[in-house]
Amino acid sequence: MNPFKSSSSSRKTKDSVGSVVLALLTYLILACTLYIFFDIAKKGLPVLMPVFSENGGEVINTDFITRMPETLVEFTDGEGKKQSMPSSDFIEFIQSNPDAVVENKKANAYSGGGIAGPLVGTALLVLVCMVTALIVGVAAAVYLNEYAKQGRFVGMIRLAIMNLAGVPSIVFGLFGFAFFCLFPLLPVFTTIPNPEKSLLAIPFAGWLPLIGGGYLSFEGWGNSLLAGGLTLAVMVLPVIIAACEESLKAIPKGFREASLALGATKWQCIRTAVLPYATPGILTASVLGVTRVAGETAPIMFTAAVALKGKLPWDAASGNGVYWLSDLLTDSVQAMPYHIYTVAARIPRTDATANMQDGAVFVFLLMVMFFASFSIYLRIQFRKKLKW
Repeated sequence: MNPFKSSSSSRKTKDSVGSVVLALLTYLILACTLYIFFDIAKKGLPVLMPVFSENGGEVINTDFITRMPETLVEFTDGEGKKQSMPSSDFIEFIQSNPDAVVENKKANAYSGGGIAGPLVGTALLVLVCMVTALIVGVAAAVYLNEYAKQGRFVGMIRLAIMNLAGVPSIVFGLFGFAFFCLFPLLPVFTTIPNPEKSLLAIPFAGWLPLIGGGYLSFEGWGNSLLAGGLTLAVMVLPVIIAACEESLKAIPKGFREASLALGATKWQCIRTAVLPYATPGILTASVLGVTRVAGETAPIMFTAAVALKGKLPWDAASGNGVYWLSDLLTDSVQAMPYHIYTVAARIPRTDATANMQDGAVFVFLLMVMFFASFSIYLRIQFRKKLKW
């Protein structure tokens, strides 16, 4: 007789029932996710690609991607047909047709034009956030895992990091508003200091060739791209630090010992024998970070986002070189999460406004999927090259 054979049929039954229950729960979650994605794609795809709509049209709705958000004007023409068009097109229509009959005119803010401003603003916010968070997060993980003496104090730091991960996003938004937006001693490069805000302006009279004439003015950042990006970076730091530290712990100690035995310094050992092999895990942390910060609304609502802006961020920047970059980073931007919140929560849904609501959600979903897919692609490529 087989000594390892189960002596009770009830155990097999319970095991089978448990596996079926777990499988059903897994497939239920997957089905719900797919249904949400399918519903968003079903409503938003015809807006982005009119060729899939009932009436057909062009392959890509370039206006929806390249135009800034505008007020959508709805009206009834002389033939009794309902018309809708962005405010700029409506003005041109009235100027070219002064005798046109316009009845039952109604304006819907932010529901016309396109999503170029929110799309670009979100990309810049994610870029500033991830560059800052990855640099600080990887540095903190390296210190905690490689340099710090393990003890009660380091344990308290790790506990604080884990607790920070559970703080609601609106609290981070209030923190960013109080520190990054209202703190008056944060410096900016500018050609003309703001006399009402500047507490101190240090002139550069051409003695720095890369900077040229201008000022380093301590006048704060206000509601800006930099304030929003850094607030998001602080919010996502716990996730990145934890993921990077686990990735560093997974590297065999033999790598470190072999490097140190060959005469490498501590930093040389980390730089050449640890970090390259931990890169896939670091990229995994970036995926987790992007998928979280890209959809956050509360932090950027307090620190960076505006509902309507007539120009792209770089079009509104002035000056040259470092002054242009400083002007870009200290200017407010539009963002997709806040734009979707505005058009979905504050604008009544009609046949005319539904296009902006559905199209913005669909494009935003594609944008987040692109960022995450790019990070996953990089992780796979590094894993192929780095094996032990």
